[in-house]
Amino acid sequence: MEFLFTLFIILVLTKVAGHFCSRMGIPSVVGDLLIGIIIGPALLGWVLPTTFLLDFAEIGVILLMFMAGLESDLGILKKYMKPSIIVATSSVFVPITLCFAIGMLWGFVPENALFLGLLFGATSLSISVQVLKEYKKLDSKEGATILGAAVLDDVLVVILLNIVISMFDENSATYPLWLLLTKKIVFFIIIFIAYKWLVPTIMRLSEKMLSSEAVIAAGISICLLFAYFADFMGMAAIIGAFFAGIAVGQTKSRKIIDEKIEAVSYALFVPVFFVSIGLNMTFVGINEHITFILVLTLIAVLSKLIGGGLGAKLSGFSWSSATIIGAGLVS
Repeated sequence: MEFLFTLFIILVLTKVAGHFCSRMGIPSVVGDLLIGIIIGPALLGWVLPTTFLLDFAEIGVILLMFMAGLESDLGILKKYMKPSIIVATSSVFVPITLCFAIGMLWGFVPENALFLGLLFGATSLSISVQVLKEYKKLDSKEGATILGAAVLDDVLVVILLNIVISMFDENSATYPLWLLLTKKIVFFIIIFIAYKWLVPTIMRLSEKMLSSEAVIAAGISICLLFAYFADFMGMAAIIGAFFAGIAVGQTKSRKIIDEKIEAVSYALFVPVFFVSIGLNMTFVGINEHITFILVLTLIAVLSKLIGGGLGAKLSGFSWSSATIIGAGLVS
């Protein structure tokens, strides 16, 4: 029953922190992350990242991405797909290049420096989504571009990571590149088929059922199935959840599902996810490498900002919009 008290601590502290962050004009997710750092092993050690807590947090991020898909305008996402591809490409390769250079300057061997670059080439889609939702910018042109670019970031980094591992480790268990690309293509084909025919059919059947909350259960089931399938195909589960939200969002059940799921998700599951990120932080050995950490952090932030912003500018966005897009990918 200790887990119940852990949840109590997390929920109370995150809501208090979120309140003060909002009053200061800071996204509430910052408060959640700080709470995780403070109560976790890094500082007070009150809460540990147990397997059960991390599984609970995984449900939180899956529901967060499902809701992001529900609330996204598919027409706007399609309209800004081309800019998203350009932004994704630049926001991956600029950080990889600059962080690789920093690694080499600090004496890393080439393969480790390259892994360092790949680490900072990825984007935390969940944090970007939370900030966009909080500022009601999911359906803006900047928000749509950030979402599209962040999803493509994940695919691109996974492919590059597989290539790098196969280059430097002949005994690695990575997939051949052709198989990896085939799995990604098959994933998107099946997701499209499900979006076009399977999901609408399931939702129509659920609307006719006499069971209480059948529509809500159907929506959540689709979300979990898509998330599992994405993970099975070598993608992040949250990408599957996001596409599940888009698919369900095209049905007439969209509004009721969003209203029902959003309340419990933000009251319980989502805060636990963001706190779990802070729980996994540690300051052990930080003094020994403080200069490197500070320089790398600065370069990582600037490279993502410049990479994303440059891609957006090349796509025809104004400087202000390009800056917003670049900043939205710094997560």
